[in-house]
Amino acid sequence: MHIILSMYKFWGKVRIHNRRGKKLGFPTANINLTKKIPEGIYISLTRLAGKQYKSVTFIGTVKTFDEKKYHAETYILDFNENIYGKWISVELIKKLRANKKFKSVDRLVRQMKKDEQDARKYFTQ
Repeated sequence: MHIILSMYKFWGKVRIHNRRGKKLGFPTANINLTKKIPEGIYISLTRLAGKQYKSVTFIGTVKTFDEKKYHAETYILDFNENIYGKWISVELIKKLRANKKFKSVDRLVRQMKKDEQDARKYFTQ
């Protein structure tokens, strides 16, 4: 049995941001944050309409694109639905790495793919 303890939990309404994640192959649910959570990439669990989904969540400012807005972006694994305007809750269960600025979009995407692989591996243990 795999017991999961959450580090942080937050919820909010999914909002349209700039849709960059979708263009990079990682459509994310973006949420404004009111409480300060340490920046980074986390393995997470996302609840939507009474169902729980495995996910990877970014917390912070998007340094690679010089953004200043602190927020959350959650990539729900094996999920492809339009959830703009819907309420979700996200539990952060393990920090994968710190937030960092990448020298190129290609390097960012490579790291995002590795983060996804690490999360999948975690969930299959």
